[in-house]
Amino acid sequence: MNPSASHQSSVGLAIRKRFLSSEPLRGYSLLSPTLLTMLFGLAMPLLVLFGLSFWLQDYVDFIKTFSLQNYSDFFSKPIYGVILMKSIRISAMVTLVTVLLAYPMAYFIAFRVKQNKLVWLILITVPFWTSYLLRVFAWKLMLGYNGVVNSGLKSLGLISEPLEFLLYNPTAVAITLAHAWAAFAILPIYVSLEKIDRSLLEAARDLGENAFMTFIRVTLPLSLPGVIAASLLVFIPTVGDYVTPSLVGGPSGIMIGNIIQSMFGKAFNWPLGAAISVVSMLTVTAIVCLFLWGTHRLRRSIA
Repeated sequence: MNPSASHQSSVGLAIRKRFLSSEPLRGYSLLSPTLLTMLFGLAMPLLVLFGLSFWLQDYVDFIKTFSLQNYSDFFSKPIYGVILMKSIRISAMVTLVTVLLAYPMAYFIAFRVKQNKLVWLILITVPFWTSYLLRVFAWKLMLGYNGVVNSGLKSLGLISEPLEFLLYNPTAVAITLAHAWAAFAILPIYVSLEKIDRSLLEAARDLGENAFMTFIRVTLPLSLPGVIAASLLVFIPTVGDYVTPSLVGGPSGIMIGNIIQSMFGKAFNWPLGAAISVVSMLTVTAIVCLFLWGTHRLRRSIA
């Protein structure tokens, strides 16, 4: 037998033996498809976007020299910061409304429904079987000048003329987004409530707590992980939404996503659009970190 081949075979056996005996290496091998997907599907586009934000553009040609001009343009023009802050306010309002509406529904399914909970969960997701655009257009029809809301109020004699403030404003954007992301808030809260040990609630009642104080001292603190997850699932994507503001927001309902979309579209200024995207992502990341820190302190104080 060739000595070199024998040596290679022994080295291969040694590597294989070491791999099989190493738990971290086996774990990474199982995670490798997910890691590769995250790398090429998320990390690489973000790196490309970050690198593009330091370039300049001359009509259709990229000037591939390092420059901070795009970031200077962002901070020197107050309109970008104003729209970003408005987007954050709208998303915060959407998050608050969605969670407040989702919690009672999740609570009802977790504690009041005894049978066929799966049916209730499926019914919650039924509206989301249709296209996102169709749901936005449905709200546009309902809130429109001659929409369902105005027609209903006129038929009841409550108004003589259609209400014009229902559509093309930040409130219409908030209502539409709250409906669009409702299921994403209900499901994590439901999972969190479903995991609560019912004996803890019985113990609180046996110790003299009424239903309201049992909810405040036991149920709500234990369900906070689901509330936090629901808040993040709603807040983060709605900040960058541009479809809903375009259809129901009007000029006063424009959000930062519309500015970014226009930079990559009609304005054809990809580097500036990338810079606005990077600043928006960093701002949202900072807000999320502060939110998580605040909720961590709150949970510790409650405990």
